[in-house]
Amino acid sequence: MVSDDGGDDEPLTPAGRLFIYPEMNTIIHCVIGLQQPLDVDQVKSIIGSSFMVQHPRFTSLMVRDRRGKEHWRKIQIEIDRHIILADHHPLTTADDDGTDGGVDSSSRAVGDYLAELSVSTPLSTDKPLWEVHVLTAHNCVILRIHHALGDGISLMSMFLATCRKAAEPESMPSMGVGGDRKKSSSSSVGRNWREILSGFVKMIVFSLVFAVEFLLRIWVSDRKTPIIGGAGVELWPRKLAVASFRLEDMKAVKKAVAGATINDVLFGVVSSGLSRYLDHRSPNALRNGLRLTGLAMVNLREQPGLQELSNLMKSNSGSQWGNKFGMLLLPVYYHKTSGNPLDYLKRAKTMIDRKKQSLEGHLSYNIGNILMSLFGPKVAWILNYRIMCNTSFTISNVVGPHEEITIAGVPVTYLRANTSSLPHALTMHMVSYAGRADLQMLVAKDIIPDPEFLAKCFQDALLEMKEAAAAATLSTQNIEGN
Repeated sequence: MVSDDGGDDEPLTPAGRLFIYPEMNTIIHCVIGLQQPLDVDQVKSIIGSSFMVQHPRFTSLMVRDRRGKEHWRKIQIEIDRHIILADHHPLTTADDDGTDGGVDSSSRAVGDYLAELSVSTPLSTDKPLWEVHVLTAHNCVILRIHHALGDGISLMSMFLATCRKAAEPESMPSMGVGGDRKKSSSSSVGRNWREILSGFVKMIVFSLVFAVEFLLRIWVSDRKTPIIGGAGVELWPRKLAVASFRLEDMKAVKKAVAGATINDVLFGVVSSGLSRYLDHRSPNALRNGLRLTGLAMVNLREQPGLQELSNLMKSNSGSQWGNKFGMLLLPVYYHKTSGNPLDYLKRAKTMIDRKKQSLEGHLSYNIGNILMSLFGPKVAWILNYRIMCNTSFTISNVVGPHEEITIAGVPVTYLRANTSSLPHALTMHMVSYAGRADLQMLVAKDIIPDPEFLAKCFQDALLEMKEAAAAATLSTQNIEGN
């Protein structure tokens, strides 16, 4: 929408301008599974009493001034225009027992609906950039929110402010907080000057190496494999599958390697699972140790993990609302599925530890802002697009609530997320909730025709690591007992 200059309009942030650029136009899809369906009137009531209708991003139009610069303009929203009843979407063909390849037909129908949305359905710019799709027949709702409005941490924090604990209906869900940064800051107490100097040198060296590597990705591509996408793939038809993990299993694996984290386990599982999948798709065609590069999003807020909404709303807070994340290049390596399964975790931990010692995420965030300020969204998009075309997949991880929650008194059964299509043929977004972590995968189905099998590869990889971790623990106990 083109408009006269408005004195009260708020300019978009550099990240917001990039996400709103027509060729980028990134939309986040948050899927909320429910124990029983919500009807349209219930959804309207929930939204009408939520923080969403109080937040300026969700009650503003995106307008452009005469010079083409984007701004937010506050309006009076009409909630009815944002609610879409999607029960017309048919079930996909299922087997006689009501399942399709091990996936129940209702879940497949929701996946097909999401896959269709991810490619072909932009958000209308004549209203604030969000929608709620109600699928009463499948007991779920889908929040479609433009990435210009905020990132996964912002949106999850706002959503949880609308929910309550299932066990304590008057209490809001507790905000999950990651501990890695706290641990690193407290561990600095008592270190001598040599350790501090060594850490500083490593930070400088790793930051320079990773920054150069990141810039080279504009020209240097991963080797062609059965999972890699490329220019134009964002327009290809999509398919969706989910790999579900028990957090208890991931924690058991984590304990097998000193200092490992859930993110280390996730990347170990991804490395092992992709190796299994590539063995299936192209046996003996790839060299051992082949690198596959992922593009990962990392939260840059001072407080890691989910945020209290009151802190996010404060403009002077270190935990600001919006898009406060950097990008990392995270390599995983193809290896024949033999040997010790925990080797995948050890390699992932070594790589991620080096990334944590660098400023790669902050550098990518600030370089992006500089490019947007100096050259505008077109140049920034071209460089981002080339990096995506030259890497193999996208991955992110958002920590959800630890306990079961309800919305309007209805128990939530799962939380999942994905985004609109990218040049990657494989995008993965993990969200944890109440002891489980769901890795939702959106694939270009002409490149990865069997995402359910890929999901099984990831699940089997974790179970194999769990068995290896249990065996290693038992062996250690036997040695200590002798």
